[in-house]
Amino acid sequence: MFDFLWNLGSFIIALGILITVHEYGHFWVARKCGVKVEKFSIGFGKAIWRKVGQDGTEYVVAMIPLGGFVKMLDERVEDVPADMLNQAFNRKTVWQRIAIVAAGPLANFAFAIVALYAMYLIGVPSIKPVIDSTKVNSPAAVIQLSEPQQIIAISGQDVRNWEEVNFALVGHIGNDSVDVTLAPLSRMDGIDDKGKTYQLDTREWRFDPEKESPITALGLGIFRPGINPIIAAISENSAAQIAGLMIGDTILSINQQPYKDWNSFVDVVQTSANKPLSVDIERAGELLQIEVVPQAQTNDNGDTIGIIGISPTAAQWPENMRFDLEYGMIDSVSAAVDKTWQLVVVSFKMIGKLFTGDVSVKNLSGPISIAQGAGASANYGLVYFLGFIALISVNLGIINLMPLPVLDGGHLLYYFIEVITGKPVPEKVQEIGFRFGAALLLMLMSVALFNDFARL
Repeated sequence: MFDFLWNLGSFIIALGILITVHEYGHFWVARKCGVKVEKFSIGFGKAIWRKVGQDGTEYVVAMIPLGGFVKMLDERVEDVPADMLNQAFNRKTVWQRIAIVAAGPLANFAFAIVALYAMYLIGVPSIKPVIDSTKVNSPAAVIQLSEPQQIIAISGQDVRNWEEVNFALVGHIGNDSVDVTLAPLSRMDGIDDKGKTYQLDTREWRFDPEKESPITALGLGIFRPGINPIIAAISENSAAQIAGLMIGDTILSINQQPYKDWNSFVDVVQTSANKPLSVDIERAGELLQIEVVPQAQTNDNGDTIGIIGISPTAAQWPENMRFDLEYGMIDSVSAAVDKTWQLVVVSFKMIGKLFTGDVSVKNLSGPISIAQGAGASANYGLVYFLGFIALISVNLGIINLMPLPVLDGGHLLYYFIEVITGKPVPEKVQEIGFRFGAALLLMLMSVALFNDFARL
């Protein structure tokens, strides 16, 4: 219940900020163009707060936080007094109307820069992208490793942490190849090394983002510190909890076989569904033997496996692999702009790949997934939440620029046609377009919601 409320609260805060930014973009430019704004609303439905400002605009916060709107004086919607015709939206020049409509998405891009600027000033705890193996019969099999190597670039784009590697690879889904540049670990100790570049054949590169990352799907083995056989977490109502295992217990052996490594321990558990296992542990200096019966569970392949519901303690990352990704007050500006541009490019590429079929519509996410992402990022801390809302802000701006008549991009399409032809698009044509756009948008939202529920 707490997780639900936390996710919901984080979602409302994130969406509220982004909607306010988007609508304020429309509002601010409309006012600058001399348009009378009658209402500025965040949310839909019944108002829970309202105020009429000195400028005559009614400011509203409504119950349903899934959108917002700026209501402007417009002859196409209602009768306008003769003395206020010069303040009507429809009486403005086509370029002024374009500026007002485009201001919303542009405000989202500007906000992403601000959020990322703050994130880089604070500093993001990061891990350098180091691989220690490659998978046989995978695109990465061409890479031969004799020691762990750091990924320093993807197709010429410098990368500093796993997040940047992930974003860079996503942009290459559907491409015939991707270049991965590696450098030895000694480079991290200050030795200049331009690294060696490998070209990976990605013509057969296919993966499900719900099950694996593009990094492991390529066959790159992510370096991880060792795992200590000390129980760090126990799931509620799990076999481990029922048996009496406790956080802090050190695993010594299983079925009289000394503990070797975590993977071997998991293998024994998974092949012993509903079968009692004898686990020797050390607790506060005392040796104990506990019988655990792994609970049966079906995995993604349809196989029955055993689980006991514990997590081990991970060893600390090597000091030379940890760093804070941060910049000074000036450098943070260029870093934030560059990151926002990368997000824009990747987002447009992903939309294009949806149409070409390189990316499945199963990857579309709706409000439930966004709420979960908001809650998870907020749980990690402010810097992660800033990065999350920057990503969503960019996506909100791009979605609104799509040429669907019901969105800002559809209005812009009509206005640019007006620029070319010298006359407005006929009202009947616009009406047909709005109906088509609304139907298509509803279909996309339905698919996204279906995907959300399927992931629960």
